[in-house]
Amino acid sequence: MAPTFPPRVRRRDQPRIITGLLTHPHRALDRLRQRYGPVCSLGAGPFRMVIVGDPPTLAELFRKPTNEFRWRHRFNWFDVFVGPSSMLTNDEPEHTRLRSAVQAGFSRRRLGRWVAMIVDRTDAAVDGLLASSSDAEVVDLDPILRSITLEVVLAALFGAEFAARADEIGELMRSGHDYVARPTPPHRLPFGLQHRVRTDRAALDAIIDAEIAQRRARPIGDPFDILEALVTDGELTDGEIRDQVVTLIGAGFDTTAAALGWTLWRSTLEPGLWSDLGVEADRVLGPIATTQRSPDERDLAALELADRVVRETLRLHPPGALTPREAAVDLEIGGYLVPATTMVVWSAHLAGRDPGTWADPLRFDPDRFRNPTDEQQSAIRAAWVPFGHGVRHCIGFALAQMELTLIIARLAQRLVLAPTASTVPEPIGVAVNQPDGGVPMRVRARATAGEHHAATTRGAPTHGGHAVALGGRDADQTS
Repeated sequence: MAPTFPPRVRRRDQPRIITGLLTHPHRALDRLRQRYGPVCSLGAGPFRMVIVGDPPTLAELFRKPTNEFRWRHRFNWFDVFVGPSSMLTNDEPEHTRLRSAVQAGFSRRRLGRWVAMIVDRTDAAVDGLLASSSDAEVVDLDPILRSITLEVVLAALFGAEFAARADEIGELMRSGHDYVARPTPPHRLPFGLQHRVRTDRAALDAIIDAEIAQRRARPIGDPFDILEALVTDGELTDGEIRDQVVTLIGAGFDTTAAALGWTLWRSTLEPGLWSDLGVEADRVLGPIATTQRSPDERDLAALELADRVVRETLRLHPPGALTPREAAVDLEIGGYLVPATTMVVWSAHLAGRDPGTWADPLRFDPDRFRNPTDEQQSAIRAAWVPFGHGVRHCIGFALAQMELTLIIARLAQRLVLAPTASTVPEPIGVAVNQPDGGVPMRVRARATAGEHHAATTRGAPTHGGHAVALGGRDADQTS
């Protein structure tokens, strides 16, 4: 059968839908699915786009050769901050060359070394929080989560000296975050926010240049230091190294901090779940006061409930609702014809809420990921795409998942959190999906493990015996 064009949004509805995608993309995507299905098209000529949120069609999209798409297109303004040689915005073969130079920095050996550091950074943040706030005080945890994730990515990728400047670097990154988060494409004139972005990027480059010079003059000899490896290998110019460093920092902490915020909201609103996370952390990491060893990879693997909570949160709240790429040639995807120059906008938000894959898709249920059958695992692989798939998947996805699991476990072990609202906040943000209003919680130090567990789970359901609910795929299987 000859391919056809995707269902087209009615012309009179398109201005409202396009505005919605640029301001409240999650609402607009849900309306599009309800009226036109998970694959649809809108716009015309050079402004034509196709929205793809159907898991089987997404799987086909991710299998396409990367040279059939462009990432350096007219709607990509990320390079104003991440730089023209960022692997994030380059097409083939430059993308492969740049990514390959950085890829070794995310080896399994490196990841294993970061477990104890992540827990230590979380402890330091909790100590500061408890010292500066009174018992049961309402605290917006968003700045604290951002601080933890920024320190972690700096320490993991570029060393302790870099991490010591986290506050300064975070402030310089702020304008770039605001720039890409704008609901409309920013102008390219040399004033306003763009001027601030360029000024901050120049200051950030000066910091990175100093670190590069230091690595050349006095190598620290750490085989796990990514910056030193990039300098020593000599595969990239200094300008290319700077752009990859900024890319890794920007992509590595904003999205992870937002995901942590969503995880706190979801796990504290679910009866008994926050307590269960603390109990698991006590068992795996050991009581705080008596811990005699540093946690390692075995402990990370044993945080099974925390891992499932993170996965379920990312299903409902992926880092970005929309991810664009431009068709470089005429394509056929999912039986649909996609002409060259069309913006192909795939959506992890739609895939994660696909009713053909997930039973009761809006319900938060970490046990969806508990002992899935082979058929269920195949369905998960196609529909759970918060980090993308294929050659262009997020290079730091393993670090991000590790951070989320360890941080949420340690926070649950050390803090009692009570949400200040009874419902999940509205999502905001186009580039980064984050909870509207931040993460305000009532915070107090956690009591002894047994006391706290008894007080908070009395009469509440635990999160270990639910039915696996994927929908249409042995959904009644009991774990």
